[in-house]
Amino acid sequence: MKKILLAFQFLTIIPVKETKEVSEKEIGEASAFFPLVGAVQGLLLVGAGIVLINVFPLELTNGILLLLLVLSSGGFHLDGLADTFDAIASKGDREKKLSVMKDSAIGPVGVIAIVLTILLKFLALNSLSLNSSLVTHYLLLFLMPVFSKWAMVSSSFYGKSARQDGLGKIFIENTKGKEFRIATAFVILFSLLAVLISLKIIGPIFHFLLPLLTLYIFSLLSNGFCNRMFGGMTGDTLGAVSEMSEILFLLVMICIQRFI
Repeated sequence: MKKILLAFQFLTIIPVKETKEVSEKEIGEASAFFPLVGAVQGLLLVGAGIVLINVFPLELTNGILLLLLVLSSGGFHLDGLADTFDAIASKGDREKKLSVMKDSAIGPVGVIAIVLTILLKFLALNSLSLNSSLVTHYLLLFLMPVFSKWAMVSSSFYGKSARQDGLGKIFIENTKGKEFRIATAFVILFSLLAVLISLKIIGPIFHFLLPLLTLYIFSLLSNGFCNRMFGGMTGDTLGAVSEMSEILFLLVMICIQRFI
């Protein structure tokens, strides 16, 4: 239970706090429950969507749901996305890029990255809305943060830390095979539940193996890119992985609906 609370504490603004003393190892091992945090966020989106769709048009509902998703995490991952892209765009060596990433100010490239990320999610959700039933739309909305949080675990498991300190280093160094397997089990479990609840409206379980494989490859490529660019992963790059993984998940599910 301690590690579950720690996962919620670090990934959301949900008012939970572990009052007992915790070690860095326990904090890092909380990554095993990141997909569970994503599931709670997904349930929040589904519940809000069911209410909002009776008041607003579907497109506006999707926009509000994206706002709720950002608010539920305190914009934590978007901040990491912006810092990562500002660092990528900066000139200089690795140390210079890491210092840019650590700067609390957001540059123009970071702002563009945030805007385009939110826009792509909005357009992807609207596309899913037009080409699927409302039940399917809600179930995919539920699974989106589950898969994106798993991608963070995958990146932490395979990555190395670019810094000698920081929260990212704690998760990267303490996400081992056990945490990766638990996180993967959560993703498979929630995907199975989605198929059962939908009565096969959204297709068989192997349809979810494609986005899982896609995000797995994406996490490996992200690690390789960050190793060359920054000398490893940071907390900011993990946040960027989460944000971009949500887009990738939606794009893959759109392709599955159109071509499979």
